[in-house]
Amino acid sequence: MRPILMKGHERPLTFLKYNRDGDLLFSCAKDHNPTVWFADNGERLGNYKGHNGAVWTCSISWDSSRLLTASADQTVKLWNVQKGEQLYTFNFDSPARSVDFSVGDKRAVITTDPFMNKTSAIHIKEIAENIEDQTDDSLVVMRGPTGRINRAVWGPLNKFIISGGEDAILRLWDPVTGQEIMSTRDNENAHKGSITSLCLSPDGSHFLTGSLDKSAKLWDTRTLTHIKTYVTERPVNAVTMSPLLDHVVLGGGQDAVNVTMTDHRAGKFEAKFYDKILQEEIGGVKGHFGPLNALAFNPDGKSFASGGEDGYVRLHHFDPDYFHIKI
Repeated sequence: MRPILMKGHERPLTFLKYNRDGDLLFSCAKDHNPTVWFADNGERLGNYKGHNGAVWTCSISWDSSRLLTASADQTVKLWNVQKGEQLYTFNFDSPARSVDFSVGDKRAVITTDPFMNKTSAIHIKEIAENIEDQTDDSLVVMRGPTGRINRAVWGPLNKFIISGGEDAILRLWDPVTGQEIMSTRDNENAHKGSITSLCLSPDGSHFLTGSLDKSAKLWDTRTLTHIKTYVTERPVNAVTMSPLLDHVVLGGGQDAVNVTMTDHRAGKFEAKFYDKILQEEIGGVKGHFGPLNALAFNPDGKSFASGGEDGYVRLHHFDPDYFHIKI
């Protein structure tokens, strides 16, 4: 399995996202310029210029016409995917961390970081069909969690919002009233460290979380019931799951700061594959010179991408024998 190396970022990668059709891959990094690539051959199509800070996450509309990006420059920008033009800028009074289009693309959930003496918040914005009608107003603003909220995504049919972050607690929120519906606060299976990443299954019935407590966990979306735990020996920065096979992938590694003092091989910078049901490690894909910060599976399940602290995106098309792994 020879990876395609994609060099388009000057700084560490933060997030990767395929569009629904799986023909485009969007990458976010600390270098201010989200980039779009062809997902089959890794050719760079172009980038989206306008942010003045690290771009943390992005979300793509159902028909791949619009892109939302959240940045440390205290803005979320809405782009025309094809032309690379800015359509609208949402301004906040603290850095924006996470964005996610709702099913149907009529709304977006955005999280902002604690800043000065403001707490972290989850904002719900209406996304206008006609850009002339777009406003900065939030429909609902939810506050509560201490520390940063690293990810917030819409649950099935936009009935609720799932969030996770530095306080290690997963929460479900009502997007209409802004009330917390339930959380993993008293769950003995909850994460013990900051939740870094969150990935919904293709059908929305369950989701995967990665944490600095060196584990990833699988949860039931509607009840927050803990299903499985995948244990590794390093902090988990990114998680994804195959839409085709019962495989989950974890990426991470110790901080780059600590790596220089030890052997670089000790950093264990590989994407680790686990059997979703048996919770056993089934393999790994090495290659990055630094911690992995981003992982994404192509919606067809035949390839995946990883993004690292080294500024590279690596695109892996699976060999035929990957689909016949026996445990």
